[in-house]
Order: sequence, then C-alpha cells, then structure tokens
Amino acid sequence: MEATQSPAVSASTLKNVNVSATSISRKLTTSILTWPSSTNPKVLHLYVPKNPVQRNNTFLSLTRCSTKPNTNTNNETDQDSTPESNSNQEPQYPSTPISSNDSLPSNSLPSQSLSRGLVFDLGPSNSWDDKEIGSPVVKRFLSDEEERWYMWYHGNSTQNAGSADSIGLAVSSNGIHWERGVGPVSSSGGVGLVMKCSQDWWAFDTTSIRPGEVVVMSSSKVRASSAVYWLYYSGFSSEKVDYTDDDSLEFRLENPERFCLDNVNSGDFDKGKIFKSLPGLAMSQDGRHWARIEGEHHSGALFDVGSEREWDSMFIAGPRVVFHGNSDLRMYYHSFDVESGQFGIGIARSRDGINWMKLGRIIGGGKTSSFDEFGAINACVVRNKKDGKYLMAYEGVAADGKRSIGLAVSPDGLKDWRRFQDEAVLEASVKDGWDNKGVGSPCLVQMDGEVDEWRLYYRGFGNGGRAGIGMAISQGNDVSSFRRWKGFHL
Repeated sequence: MEATQSPAVSASTLKNVNVSATSISRKLTTSILTWPSSTNPKVLHLYVPKNPVQRNNTFLSLTRCSTKPNTNTNNETDQDSTPESNSNQEPQYPSTPISSNDSLPSNSLPSQSLSRGLVFDLGPSNSWDDKEIGSPVVKRFLSDEEERWYMWYHGNSTQNAGSADSIGLAVSSNGIHWERGVGPVSSSGGVGLVMKCSQDWWAFDTTSIRPGEVVVMSSSKVRASSAVYWLYYSGFSSEKVDYTDDDSLEFRLENPERFCLDNVNSGDFDKGKIFKSLPGLAMSQDGRHWARIEGEHHSGALFDVGSEREWDSMFIAGPRVVFHGNSDLRMYYHSFDVESGQFGIGIARSRDGINWMKLGRIIGGGKTSSFDEFGAINACVVRNKKDGKYLMAYEGVAADGKRSIGLAVSPDGLKDWRRFQDEAVLEASVKDGWDNKGVGSPCLVQMDGEVDEWRLYYRGFGNGGRAGIGMAISQGNDVSSFRRWKGFHL
C-alpha cells in the first residue's frame, strides 16, 4: 500500500522503499520516515530524497509532543507549537495479559510487610523476564473517560544461555496493578517482550538493551497519522573496556550492572567486566513494534564516548530525554570518570532528537561519607508543571557501593544543578525487606488532577540480588522524602 504524501514534499523528489521494522537504512537525516495508518505495524515506509542535502543543512523540527499515544497532531513544521494533550483517540489495550500478582507462586512472594512498595515482581517461570528486571520507564496517559499507564522495562530469562537483556511492556489502569506477557507481543495491543538485541554484527546493541526514555512526539520529518513513540535506550556490545582498578573502589565496577547472583557468578558477566555501551533510538506507532533509527556513529548509535581522558570515555549509559520545546531536546546520561574515580551525569542537546551535541558533565560525586560520594547514575529529569523548574531523581553511589535515590534541581535544566538536600529521598529498606540491598533507576511521575503528589518508580534488589520494581509516593508536593506504597486507603 502506498503512503499518502504530505503536500510539503514533492512527489518528484521522493521514492518509496519498504523497510523491515527491525532496522532502518542509513541515514534518517537524509530521509523521511512514514507510517501509513492502515499497514502492518512491522513494515515502515521510508521516503528517500533523490538528491539529499548535506547533513548540516538537514533540519528536523520537532513540532508537537503528545501526552497521550495515538493522538492526531499536525505533522507540519510549526515554530510556535508546544507539547499538548489530545483525547480524540482511544489508547490500545492488551490482548492476553496476565496480572503481575500471578508472576510467582504465592509461597515464594514475601509477606505484605516485607513487600512494602513492590508493585512489579519477576515474571513467572520460563517467561522472558523471570530472572532479572529493572530500568522502569513509566508513562501516564489521560483521557476524559479513563487513565492508562504504560511501563517499559528490561528483563532477561533463566532460559537464556547468556545474560542478554531485552525490553518489554506492561500496562495498568492505575499504575499499581500491572498486566504483563510471558513472551513476545503478538498484536498491536499486546503486552510482553517488545524489543530484542540487534542481530547485525556491526551494531552497538548486540548483547543487551535497556530502556532509557520514551517520548511521544510528532515531527515534520516523520510523517504518520498520529504521534510516534521515540524510545531512547542503552545498547551494549561485546567490546570490553580496559580499566585497571587501583583498589580505591570498595565495590564492583561493571557495565551493565548485575545484581542477580546467577548473573554475577556466570561466565558471561564475571566480576569487573565492563562492556561498552552507547545511546540508541527506535520508533514505533504503538509502543510495541519498534524500528531502529541509525545515528551518526558507525555502529548505528546516536553518538560515541568521549576521547581519552574525557569524563565519559568509558561508556554512555542511561539516556533520559526531555522535550523542552520546539527544536530543543535535552539528553541526560551517565558514565564513569577514570580520572576522578567517580560516576557522573552529563547532558547533550539536540534540535531534532537524532543529532546531538554534548555540553559536559553537570553532576559528579557528593560530599565525603554521603550517600552519593562516588557519584550519580541513571538520572530521570522531569519539568515541574507548576513552577517550570527541572527536577532530577538519580541513583547515588556511596563509597561502599550502596545505592540510594537523591534529587537535584535546576531553573533551566541545562546548568546550575544543585542537590535538593544532603540526604537521600529513598534508601534501601531495613531488615528483610524485598529491597533491603539497594534502590535505584528512578522514574518520576507528576500526578495531574485532584491528586497533588509525585510517584517515584524504582528498581530495588534484596537478598541474592533478587530484583523487582517498586513505587514510593511523596507527601503532597513535598519531594524531600518519599514513602513506599502500602495500599489503597478507602
């Protein structure tokens, strides 16, 4: 089926190419990606100009950011456009989900007092995510009739010979009780495994992938009948990074980090192994079937690590993207600075969401003996809808490797970042709690409507490195501390 061309592009300058959803031909910056409204979601249409302009002159203007999936928006360039919500279309529903409460036999679940805050456990036996889960990316979509929650996360299975992470999707009507799938999605409304590692030998994401951020946007460069999901993710290759520890660290330095003892003790991820990771981008119409978009780097990544002696020369991980305004996106990512021996969070900026310019490090190590003395990773940045300031939740690394969650604020999201307070806003639980060994990978959600509060989703792990996804709630709009969710109050 031929896609309808936009009046803004002459038919004489384009040709139609069918492309598999697993990979998109180089380079999007000299092409226009189109989703026909009634085609198979696994097949995309890529329009390539016969006489592509130079890369520096190719300008992709991001026009609208929708807070609800599958909403009709104007795809033409509009310099005055701003993020907005549209309730003209209904969200898609899962077809054959299972409740997250059924993911494990009842005798293996911790008691209610020990599972406080836990909203998403490991998948059932032999499922794609029964070994390890984490990296929650949670989005809330509102309409006049209902609310719908989507959560993308990484997981891996005991059935895999190695420890390759994949990306999955779960859905919910309240952000607490989640519906999941045991295998790959089979329809545009399904839940479960939605994206695997690349099979291309030259790619940057052949061994593991983890979600960083999902932004719903429309663009004049991506012609579709509705807004499109943009997935920014960390891709890991088999390339190892050389690092000689001078015994100054009291914890294991590895990338990606593994907490499950089965992973740590396996031959695939031994102690001290650091694999190179880079940021990637994929797009989807339904949040389930994804097409990789190849970036500037020869491996298909959006950009490379820094040069020798730069703070981000080892790896790039945890990309979180914020839509600030038209032609202004910011990416926050972390790396490990060999010179200082600390983790740090940096920022990059983009006009089109594909070509990025690094602006440097914005958060480093904290005070001596603090919860984040050895730095910060896995930043989640949200623009406060009430005062316009930027709030960053991050995973703080203590000198002994213990993980807690802290906050930082900035007036513009670019510079002048300062820690909200010296103490963490969420720490590991005490005694035998399910997350008594550490908490991290935060994801902030600001609640709309009558409820004036913030939700903090996070990855927690406990005895044996068993991981889960938890939720904590602020005291109204006070974000100085969060309490773990205990249940509904009737």
